[in-house]
Amino acid sequence: MEAETQPPAESLLDYVDQALFLGLRATGQSAAMQMVWVYDDAPDWDELRRFHQDFGFGLAGRLIEPSVLPFGRHRWVSALGPAAPLDVATTPRPRAELSDWIDERAQLPIDPEQGPAWHMAVQPLDDGATAVTLVGSHCIGDGGAAFLSVFEAVMGARRDLGYPLPKSRTRRQALAADARQTLRDLPEVGRTLVAAGKFLKARRRGTSTSAAPSQKKPVVARPDETVIVPAISAFVDLAQWDARAEALGGNGHSLQAGLAARLAVHQGRALAADGTVGLIVPINDRTLEDTRANAVKLAYVRVDPTHVAKDLTDTRTAVREALKVMREKPDEALALLPLNPFVPKVAVRHTADLAFGFTDQPVSSSNIGDLPVQVASPGGAPAQQVMLRGIDQHITRGVLEERSGLLTVVSGRLDGKVTITVVGYQPGVENTKQALRDRLAAVLEEFELTAVIV
Repeated sequence: MEAETQPPAESLLDYVDQALFLGLRATGQSAAMQMVWVYDDAPDWDELRRFHQDFGFGLAGRLIEPSVLPFGRHRWVSALGPAAPLDVATTPRPRAELSDWIDERAQLPIDPEQGPAWHMAVQPLDDGATAVTLVGSHCIGDGGAAFLSVFEAVMGARRDLGYPLPKSRTRRQALAADARQTLRDLPEVGRTLVAAGKFLKARRRGTSTSAAPSQKKPVVARPDETVIVPAISAFVDLAQWDARAEALGGNGHSLQAGLAARLAVHQGRALAADGTVGLIVPINDRTLEDTRANAVKLAYVRVDPTHVAKDLTDTRTAVREALKVMREKPDEALALLPLNPFVPKVAVRHTADLAFGFTDQPVSSSNIGDLPVQVASPGGAPAQQVMLRGIDQHITRGVLEERSGLLTVVSGRLDGKVTITVVGYQPGVENTKQALRDRLAAVLEEFELTAVIV
């Protein structure tokens, strides 16, 4: 099938996308998207192989070409087709090892500059089931981009966004073009410097007046040790989920927020002085024509976890107000990103942390909403289980301790189920998948929800 060639898309990376890439290069820590499909038997192999061939088009069919200038804007280049061969295992693994296999695949190398930016694998299980997983760099696309790319590949739609080929410019051409672009960006950079001064002054003033006295953090043992953060998934019947949300005076968004807040309590996350849990709620900001890798806005919600399992009325109001603020008031931290190409590498991770909300002890609570059944169907028919994961590669114990741990809750509505993934690490507690399963099971029981937990 020939790819549908579109008019050339804007090849400059958005400032948020460049921030994420610079953070990767500065620290070696990589954010990745992972989808897992589990079929009770075998998928349609012809459809699965076709899906693998078609996935590497559109937003997944590209790489990042850095500027030849140390402070220049990076660009997208074309990389159409499979980024790596389909990896099909021939020896079945025990079903009990499914979670371990998912983690193993999540840690295999991906590189948004050199490639492969994504890879796909198939693993038969000893009970006759078949697991399929796809892992891609967050620098190439976020969850919305991944779901769109999966949908297009299942439907057989191949898009060529019209990006230039890698290294299609001579060094002289690249120097001239990138220098011109830098000159065009200077007025925006100047305005950003003024905004940065005001922002940092307000941040210092707010910190000095409202922050609690900081406690000296304990010395971290083995700070450079790479950690695979525990990640688990659960599946709740969609009708039961909606019924519980309605019975508690909420909706799907507030039920997700309440569940995340209670899980924060069980995980030992520090509460604010007023007893609330801070949630970062990513909201999809993507249109079908959008070529940004990361097209989200962030809402910030404070939830009182005390009574959410019995009444979601206040939580529903808090979520609604946070979304209103997000729409009406731009995020000041994001406005600083035009400075990122000029920031020293030693500080670039902190600017990326600002962009993605990695401050204090927040909980990332992402409600993807309704997904089309095609997203469940890389092997022709819908898979019986679909897992949606955002994971970190090469994250160290030192980084996790510096951030006071990590807690991410992602849910989506797909083919009659709510699929929930929890990624959690907390300093000073048992960080195992089984411990995380036990805590999630306790929270689901509080909300009177039954689930299959993997």
